[in-house]
Amino acid sequence: MQKRLLGNSRLEVSAIGLGCMGMSFSYGPPKDRQEMTALLRAAVEQGITFFDTAEVYGPFTNEELVGEALAPFRQHLVIATKFGFDLNPNFDPRGMKGAPGLNSRPEHIKEAVEGSLRRLKIQTIDLLYQHRVDSNVPIEDVAGTVKELIAQGKVKHFGLSEAGVKTIHRAHAVQPLTALQSEYSLWTRTPENDVIPTLEELGIGFVPYSPLGKGFLTGKMDEHTTFDSSDFRSTLPRFTPEALRANQALVELLGKIGQRKHATPAQIALAWLLAQKPWIVPIPGTTKLHRLEENNAAVAVELTAADLSEIDSAAAQITVLGARYPEKLEQMTGR
Repeated sequence: MQKRLLGNSRLEVSAIGLGCMGMSFSYGPPKDRQEMTALLRAAVEQGITFFDTAEVYGPFTNEELVGEALAPFRQHLVIATKFGFDLNPNFDPRGMKGAPGLNSRPEHIKEAVEGSLRRLKIQTIDLLYQHRVDSNVPIEDVAGTVKELIAQGKVKHFGLSEAGVKTIHRAHAVQPLTALQSEYSLWTRTPENDVIPTLEELGIGFVPYSPLGKGFLTGKMDEHTTFDSSDFRSTLPRFTPEALRANQALVELLGKIGQRKHATPAQIALAWLLAQKPWIVPIPGTTKLHRLEENNAAVAVELTAADLSEIDSAAAQITVLGARYPEKLEQMTGR
């Protein structure tokens, strides 16, 4: 597995990380703990050193899974987690019913970090993200609190998730950011407008989540695909039958390039991301060993300048149908 550095921080991670959310949360019922433990350890064996979780995944159970499974390998890994939600008793992860409110008050951040350290069975959080920007708390207070936690040795690196450019600048001025995590793929390209140039200017790494479009870019879905009510994709505008049908053009493009490169659509989608900037590290999630192997093999797929130009030209002719999230969740992004 190749390695990459996240921006000027010099934090070295595997070129592809592993998003762990779906093992416990959002994509249907939680998966078997023993099977997921085996998968996490297989990822380590395949050279993955970068693992992504959050307290809200479960809630809490994903951090516990990751902490227990990766404990024997801890010194060789980078584990990222996130704070920023009030996990109220009515929160139901099946379809995000009773979705938790945002909470990035300094005292809450400190409580969240203590809980994450305990569940992850670690002394220090390698990379701590604010999960979503809380408009009720000045970002300077958030960054200042994380700066204190870094001084105390409880956190090594600071990151934001789905933050806008102004927020990135303000946070970075208080405590330098190591990474921004936001959705980015061939069917979600909004970060290209101003976020990616800002990250390049400031020397901040970029960690795209849902780099395979929540599974869509694998080519395994069509308009007849249905989702269980416990799968949050059942609530997303981009996963209606109409949208799934209209957006197949992107999958067909990936498949066309893949045939020429002897690669799958998923591998082309990941290779395209890796080719955008040397400080971009996608974190595809999976619960299946063969998908893990498929995703990791994307680092060996070489896309030439001509390939990239062809993909960009063709993708520019495709209009993606459907919003990423329902309106309430969409409002939490880009702040």
